[in-house]
Amino acid sequence: MLLLATLSLASTLASADTIAWPDLPKTCFVSGRSATSVDVDSGCAAFLINVQGKAAGTPIKLAIPQYALHVDEGTGKETPVIIIQAEENGEIKAVGYKELGTDQLGAALLREVRLLGTQKPI
Repeated sequence: MLLLATLSLASTLASADTIAWPDLPKTCFVSGRSATSVDVDSGCAAFLINVQGKAAGTPIKLAIPQYALHVDEGTGKETPVIIIQAEENGEIKAVGYKELGTDQLGAALLREVRLLGTQKPI
């Protein structure tokens, strides 16, 4: 069983090394403020936090944009992403991201991503 876990970990690490990380975007992300519906409509944010129709998200102090891996809590599968927004409301801390290769937008709890910083991962 230990050998199987080691092989599984090795293949995960090997695939992380082969990711072709792009340069971080210079525009089309939300930093230092809450996202608006215009941001979401233009694809520059993945979600809105609204309470009774009013923006209720507070920006989380993170470097935006930045590289990250979304880690599926059920399977452990890691998907390379670029974080384009980070907001909180109460105990909820969420990030919006674009998946590499597809530019598909997604949102996750902050605990579901492994932040990699603003330098291209090696």
